Amino acid sequence: MQPHSWVAIVTIAALLVYVWMAARIGRARRKCGIQAPTMTGDPVLERHIRVQANTLEWLPLFLPSLWLLAIYWSDLVAVILGGIWIVGRIVYALGYVADPGKREVGFIIQALATAVLLFGALGRVIWMLVTLGA
Repeated sequence: MQPHSWVAIVTIAALLVYVWMAARIGRARRKCGIQAPTMTGDPVLERHIRVQANTLEWLPLFLPSLWLLAIYWSDLVAVILGGIWIVGRIVYALGYVADPGKREVGFIIQALATAVLLFGALGRVIWMLVTLGA
């Protein structure tokens, strides 16, 4: 059995990026003086919240795709694409908080990485079914 250690590290790194985003919300709340559960009132706080929520929306696509590609194709490819996804999410977060118009590059990076993971895993599973019957 292959341990997939590097894929596990990328998974944990992605979750730590998510924790980092949540922590930034707390700092933004303190800075602007808006306490939970209020979600609006300061544009910077709202952008931090949106970054974290958008990342949460992408995690169910990213994580299974990462693992399926690793299991059915290649740990190395999954790790590289997972790293690209993490970089894309960080670029997205920093850009969006600075100016919502600057979120696009990071969003495209992570969306493309997710698409390659997802369709790469799907293609490999279909290929195995067709060629190996398994």
